[in-house]
Order: sequence, then structure tokens, then C-alpha cells
Amino acid sequence: MSFDLVFFGGTGDLTWRKLLPALFQAWRHHKLPEGGRILAVARDERSDDEYRAFVRERFAAVDSSKRPNEAEFDEFAQLLHYRRMDLSRPEDYTGLKAWLAERGADTALMYLATSPYLFPVICEQLGAAGIVGPHVRIVLEKPLGHDLASAQQINRVVRSVFDERQALRIDHYLGKPAVQNLMALRFGNALFEPLWRREWIANIQITLAESLGVGTRGDYYDRTGALRDMIQNHALQLLTMIAMEPPSSSAADAIRDEKLKVLRSLRPFTPETVARDVVRGQYRAGSVAGQAVPGYLDEVKVPAGSRCETFVALRTEIQNWRWAGVPFYLRTGKRLAGQDAHIVVNFREVPHPIFPGTRRANRLVIKLQPEDGLELHLLAATGGSRDELLSPVSLDLDFDRAFPSERVGAYERLLLDAIAGRLNLFVRSDEQEQAWRWVEPVLDAWNNDPTGPRPYAAGSWGPAAASALVARDGCAWAEEQ
Repeated sequence: MSFDLVFFGGTGDLTWRKLLPALFQAWRHHKLPEGGRILAVARDERSDDEYRAFVRERFAAVDSSKRPNEAEFDEFAQLLHYRRMDLSRPEDYTGLKAWLAERGADTALMYLATSPYLFPVICEQLGAAGIVGPHVRIVLEKPLGHDLASAQQINRVVRSVFDERQALRIDHYLGKPAVQNLMALRFGNALFEPLWRREWIANIQITLAESLGVGTRGDYYDRTGALRDMIQNHALQLLTMIAMEPPSSSAADAIRDEKLKVLRSLRPFTPETVARDVVRGQYRAGSVAGQAVPGYLDEVKVPAGSRCETFVALRTEIQNWRWAGVPFYLRTGKRLAGQDAHIVVNFREVPHPIFPGTRRANRLVIKLQPEDGLELHLLAATGGSRDELLSPVSLDLDFDRAFPSERVGAYERLLLDAIAGRLNLFVRSDEQEQAWRWVEPVLDAWNNDPTGPRPYAAGSWGPAAASALVARDGCAWAEEQ
């Protein structure tokens, strides 16, 4: 299958840091379809060879295991091409149309790795130039809008040019192997599904923690914040995967229909419940991995006195029969104690304990980052005494060890799916808008709250109020158990 893949924002951070290395890995693993061309589009004047040299230089910063050697890069670079384009000029799209028509590839993929405010402009110009056809798809990077109204405006423009099945809204967390295995865990095995409900599960925690600060992206991050950056998309998508009902099939829309039902069942926020069930924080100076780091307000390009949140913890519930009364805790933040993304399913304690020793409920930990895997925490008899004592034990599945030759990175998987037109791991517009609809009352409440975010020391797990949030229900975060 021949394909043309066009990166709008072809010299940007995302393209050279994530997308091109992922494509190189697909090429190295012989999974990239034959007959492909990759076109980078940007405002600078460059030749193909100058762009290839630009990419070669930046590949030096890629993780060593994913870095091409000289011979590999020379061969891969033959796929790379470059065009200078002003994204507001119709004549530049005419030139792009001519480039695409040179050979008429089976599939043309337009990847918008630009600022979201350019999405409507690019879509309208693609439509006006006659580039859009049944073989053309568009990939939209997050953030898709700044609020519900802007997200709806972007979707209106996209739908005026592309069919819903041609518009792929990407969330790279859905490409992670452990997230894909959520479906296999729940719907490919009979072990957990009978227990996957309020009678047996006490609470579910989703943590997306980063040890890094905002770096040089202070101006962008300050306009976004942790709620928009991580909760509205990544965390809510994980929540839908963990909580949805069994779909009728593995077809994309069957899965996305069930995810949408979860989003619509989330308990809506009011100003009172925001004050009670949502904690926002902002990191101050501290120490991470033994190194002193500055506070958020001292970071480059962060406005003085900013009230932007770098941490969010919240409690919610899903109002349906399966999950009624089960707390779901979502947490994300920058400059936390570790780089750690995981989902913890805490089961209820046995109804009548008959063994002395540790009384600890079973836990299933789905590890997303830095490693992918599953841990099942159980209790077992220690032996050697008259009264059997129970001690914690765990069953540990490391996906890297279990499938050493079949590992595919998140962006690699999603790019291959986008080229092939597989939609299962992409977000539909109604899902995305419903997620905005749910978080918007939180944003509104914060706009009317003069207190601002709570301070927390860099290198900690966030404000103490986040621990108090779960302690109200007699629970604790995973690192505190």
C-alpha cells in the first residue's frame, strides 16, 4: 500500500522528537508499508537535503536504542521530503495538491502537528484546494481546543471538510501496550469480568505523574494547565477504558460508543463539589532525584504571579449500576516524586477474615510508565507456624520480558494505524466534546476562586490535600499504602 504522510509543523518539536523517530522504528521493524513518502511542511526555506540534515542532527538526541546508525539513516532519509508553505496562502496548497498528484498514492495522511488555532485554517484550505477525497485522512493532535466552545468550533470546521471516519483525533496514551491490554485483560479473559463491578471493587485510582517541570514551554503550559493538558484527554480516556461495558464487537464505533456512555455517566461537577472533590496545586522550589529545581513561578516564560495549576487530584463517580458508589480518583502533576503512570484497581477486603496477620485487600496495578506491565497483589500463607500468617505477595507480568520482539511504541502503533485507517485507538468528536463538557465546570469554578492553587514542594507527591481527598473515604494513594 503506497502512502503519502504530510506533517504540518514539520520542523516543530513534536515532529522531530516523537513522530519521525516513531516512523523510523516502524521502518526499522519492517512494519512501515512499502511505497511511502514523508513530507514535512513549514515556513522556512529548505531543500530536501537540508531538511534531512536537520533531522539527522536532531536524531542525535533520541534514545540510543532508537537512534539510527549512519547507514540506516541514509536509507530512511530517502523517504523524507520538504516543502515550504505559508498555511494561510491558497496557492501553497495548490502546490501541495500537485505534489500529492505526482503518483496518486493509495492513502494520503495529513498530520496536524501545529498549534490548534491553525487546525480550522488548514482544514478549510485543504478543502478549498480540492485535496480532500475518500483516500485522504487527517490526524489532529491534542489539545483540541481550549474549552468546549473552541473544541466544537474546530470539530464543525473539520466535519465541513472531512467525514468523521477520516478525522483521527490522537491520544498517544491509547497507543501504549498496557492500555491496549486493558481490552484484552477485561474482554479476552473470563477471570476478572465477574469481579469488575461495585460489589468487589472498592475504588480505582489513575495516576499520571511527571518528575519534569515545564522546561522552556512555560508560556504554552501557562495557557493550558494540568487539567486541560492531562485530565481532559489522557486520564479520562483511561477511565473510559477501565470502566466501559463490554462492547458488542471490536469494531471502532462499538468501542467508542461504550466509552461515550461512561463519559455521559460521570457525576457532573457543581461549584460546591469542585471545592470539595478537586485539589489543584502549583509546584514550588524543591529537590528531584537529588537535584535542586526551581518553582513554577521561577521557570522560563512563566508570567509573574501565575495561578496556573501544575497538579490536579479529583474524586468522581460513575452513575450506573456497575459502578454506583465506587470512587474514581484521578491525579496528575509536574515535578512530582517520580515519573510514574499507573492504574490501581483496589478490591474490597474479604467479608470475614479468618487468618491472623496482614489484612490487606487485593490490588491490580496496571503499569503504563516507565515500564509496561501488570501486578496482582495477593495474600499468601507464610507457613512454618501453627497459626497460618498471611503476608503480601505479587504476581508480576513485565510486557517487555514477555514479548521482547513484539514491542511497539505508542506513536509507532498509532501512526501505523492511521496509515492503515484503523480507528479503534482514536477519539471520536462526541467523546472529545463530552470530556470538555465534564471538565468545564471545574475551570469555571477556578476562575471564580480567588485562593488559587495550593503550593507543593517539587519532589513530593503534591499538596497534602490530595491525600486528605482519598482519606475521607478511608483510602490512600498507592505510594502511601
